[in-house]
Formats: sequence, structure tokens, C-alpha cells
Amino acid sequence: MSDTAVLWFRRDLRLADHAALLSAADTGDEVLALFVLDDRLLAPSGSPRLRFLDGCLRELDERLDGRLLIRRGDPAEVLADTARRVGATAVHISADAGPYGRDRDAAVAKSLAAHDVELVTSGSPYAVAPGRVRKADGEPYRVFTPFRRAWEAHGWRAPADTGPESVRWLVPPRGLADAFPETADDGHRLPDPGEAAALRAWAAFRDGPLAGYERSRDRPDLAGTSRLSAYLRFGCLHPRTLLADLAAGESRTSVGESRTLVGESRASVDRDREAVAAPDKARAVYRSELAWREFYADVLWHQPRTARGNVDRRFDALPTEDDESARGRFRTWCAGRTGYPVVDAGMRQLLAEGWMHNRVRMVVASFLVKDLHLPWWWGARHFMSHLVDGDLASNQHGWQWTAGCGTDAAPYYRIFNPTTQGERFDPDGDY
Repeated sequence: MSDTAVLWFRRDLRLADHAALLSAADTGDEVLALFVLDDRLLAPSGSPRLRFLDGCLRELDERLDGRLLIRRGDPAEVLADTARRVGATAVHISADAGPYGRDRDAAVAKSLAAHDVELVTSGSPYAVAPGRVRKADGEPYRVFTPFRRAWEAHGWRAPADTGPESVRWLVPPRGLADAFPETADDGHRLPDPGEAAALRAWAAFRDGPLAGYERSRDRPDLAGTSRLSAYLRFGCLHPRTLLADLAAGESRTSVGESRTLVGESRASVDRDREAVAAPDKARAVYRSELAWREFYADVLWHQPRTARGNVDRRFDALPTEDDESARGRFRTWCAGRTGYPVVDAGMRQLLAEGWMHNRVRMVVASFLVKDLHLPWWWGARHFMSHLVDGDLASNQHGWQWTAGCGTDAAPYYRIFNPTTQGERFDPDGDY
């Protein structure tokens, strides 16, 4: 009798660079691909995120020749029942660093253990698993820059060598599958879903706008960012893949520089060094942006309460408004009718695309908290209900950074002036 393993897909909707897939293939003669529709996670997700998830699951199912089993219910019950029906001895997962995910996985492990099935964790959605990078005294980092330095010094594994051809996928038993919830097309202009689209988007950015990233990333009127956040959110590609490509690009430019400098004049050498330094700087800046995602996941790992509460507890005593006037100001902000062009453009982009440029996210967040004097969690909740890339750690801590109650070393007195921000980063008003 052959051994069967279950691969429980969550925030890792891909087949390449998938550590849990590698583990499942190594331990099971056959692998059942499973995704669980968990109402605890689906309920707070807005239509754009659900539509994108639906598309990602359909693309993954196609890549598996129709062998992705989708079930709905309490994961602890669904996993135990599924493992029993297919005779699995292990369920393989990528680690979940979120507060709910950690509690859910503990419940699943307990449920599986009662049936002599092991829950095996391999890898995570991050280059470095949250909780691993610490200061010399063992304490977690509270400020980004020292975290980034330690994160880069720690390093990460090379991408895992995985693919569908290396796995014997089990045909799901009949009568188990559930349908994905109906999602209406509400007109959002969403990115193409799935792993193949993610890799195309990364290749297009890597071979094009990346070279000028450090100059154009703050310009919402330019196509200067990678637009990979939704793909990273659902694990359509792993950050290790991006980091490996960035490192490979730096190696190529270093070799090119050494060849160029041989026998050249001093002036020519200086020009060539500047030409080489520009793309290397862009790669370093992009790597730093990936580090922000890892930093916020690390903060949430150590302080799960910050998913709903202030990182800086001193701000708990700050009074907030909750009357009709406050609610009216909030509705005006949500609709993009504040009268400040860059703020309104950002809020309308969110409603139209389920996405917003990161510089503008900071501007509209600052405006809500420091100009309209409204609670940051109102804005964070609104973002999570509309963003395709809605990620709990990044969203909540990004809002708190701007509000001044989070990890920012220069907190409450930083204000993003909506007029000067527009003049500086959208000089012609194109955005």
C-alpha cells in the first residue's frame, strides 16, 4: 500500500519554489492537493480579494490537471476527515505567522494527532521565518533599519527546486469537493491571477522598470513599481525567487564592471562605475522594500495583539471621535471627496482597482488620522475590505507607522502634507 500525503495550500498558491511541496513529495508516494475554504478568513475579505483568490485557485487547478480538491468548513474537521478518507499519514503546510493562523494550525495538529496523522511544517511565506531574526540579547527588533541589516546578514535559503512533474498527484475522491463562493464582478480592474501571471509580472518589472526603481517608486503617476503585492499575498511566487534574481543581477553587473574597467581611462572608469551602481542601487532599494514586509510579519509574530491594538501602548489613552460628524468625515474620505487631489485620486484608485500606490497609501492614511482626526483602525479596516493585496501584518503596521503609534522612530509629529506630496510626487497632476 502506497503512502499518501496531503499538501494543504494556504498562502502558497504555486508549484515552484515550494518547500512544503518538496517535503510532501519526499514523504508520500502520492500527494493530494487541498485548499480549505475557511469562513473565518473569507468573511472579512472584500469582493476584489475573493475574486482574485478564485482566479488563483482555478489557475492552480489547471496546472494540476484538475486535481485540486476544494473543501469548505472548519479546517480542524476538514483536514482530519480528508486524511482519513485518502489514508494519509501526514499533512504538509507552509507555516502561518498570523495570530489566527497559528491558533488554527495548533487546533489542526491536535485533531490530526488523534488520528495518528502528523502536521508537517516546511518553509513559510517569507524569505526568513518571522521570529528568527533577533538582536544579540535575543530580543526582537522594534525599528526597521537595524532589522533590515540583521535580516540581510542572516540570509535565506535558495529557492526550492519543485514543480508539478516531480509529484504524483492523487485524484481527489468523488463527492468531497465544495464550490467556491459566488463572487460578483463589481468592475474592479484586477491583475491576472495565478503563478504564471506572477512570474510574467516579475520578469517584466525585473527586465524593465527595476533599473530606475529607486527614482520612480514614489511616483504614482509613473509605472515604476512591481505591482507584485497581491501575488506575494497569496504566495503565487515566493520572495526567495525575487531575492535570488536580484542577487544574480548584481553578480552580472559586478562581472561586467570588472571587464569594463580593464584598460580604460579614469574618466571612462568613473562613468562606467556610475552606470553599474545605478541598477545595483535599485536592486538594494527593492530588496529593502521586501524587508519591510518581513519586518511587519516579525512584529506581528512577537506581538499578536498589534493586529488590532497600538504597538505603542501609550496611544491607548488617546481619545478618539465616534459621533456622526466623525462618521461623515470618514465617508467623505472613503468616497474620495475630500477636495485634496492626491488623497481623492488614491481613494478612487482603491475603489476601482483594489490597489493603491504605496506612497499614496501613506498620504491618505496621514490625512485620515492627522487631518481628519479619525482612528487609524477605521482606515485599516476599510483598506482590508477593498485591497486585493490585503495582508494583516503589512496593512495594520503600515497604518500604525503613519499614525505614529507603531514602529516609526519619528512618530506623532510626522505629517504627510497632501498638497506638497502631490506637488512633489505627481508634479503634472497625471495621477
